[in-house]
Amino acid sequence: METRRFGRTGHMSTIAIFGAAAFWEISQADADKVMEQFIEAGINHIDIAPSYGQAEERVGPWMPRERERFFLGCKTMERTKESAWDEMQRSLKRLQTETFDLYQCHAITTMEELDAITMQGGALEAFVEARQRGLIQFIGITGHGVNAPQIYLEALRRFDFDSVLFPLNFVQMANPEFRKHAEELIATCKTKDVGTMIIKTITKAPWSERQHTANTWYEPFDKIDEIQRAINFGLSYDVTGLCTAGDTRILPIVLEACKNFTRLNETQREEMIQSATQYEPLFT
Repeated sequence: METRRFGRTGHMSTIAIFGAAAFWEISQADADKVMEQFIEAGINHIDIAPSYGQAEERVGPWMPRERERFFLGCKTMERTKESAWDEMQRSLKRLQTETFDLYQCHAITTMEELDAITMQGGALEAFVEARQRGLIQFIGITGHGVNAPQIYLEALRRFDFDSVLFPLNFVQMANPEFRKHAEELIATCKTKDVGTMIIKTITKAPWSERQHTANTWYEPFDKIDEIQRAINFGLSYDVTGLCTAGDTRILPIVLEACKNFTRLNETQREEMIQSATQYEPLFT
């Protein structure tokens, strides 16, 4: 599988990054089977969080013997220095590791939340101290929402983040305002040598009142050709990689699509964006 440089971290990450939200509720035996799939596919980057249900408890047993295989990124939704520090320690313990390669401010979806983590006594102070103590190497920011790219542009003006994680798919990119800020964010990250991860790449629409047929909080594309097209679209931008979907049944298709990734040119991407009117964006 293709690898790309994860910004200034220098890590050559696989374009498929294990989104551990897929381990929200899963037995250890089933989680072990999925971990074996990732290892067989050569995946070398994990994105995980304590808010992802059982994920830390399920991945933790693998770390004593496989830690060197993975670039391990964790995150916290805590907003103060003290609470973020305490959650970091709990995550280190559950994941059975002494350090994180990347620790991220998770789910920053408003300017007010950005203010909270960057103010005196905010979560970023815990991150900086942890880096000074050698508990983490790099610092990132993540989140969802129609305003995510705009918020992270401001975040990069306030703090020298090493990575950003944000939603990107062809349905969402049909929103002109979102697209403008997303493309500006990608360009800014390239200039600043910031690693970029994208999420919700195979999103088709919000569930609304429809029956949920997948363990994701959005309706995903579920046909192989649709998933391939969506992944080709997302990875054709200048990003490091995409976090895999939160449904273990879809994972093999996503991994195969990443393996078979074909870059789209600007005209092809534009055609997909224009076709998005038949779908509904997840964020409005």
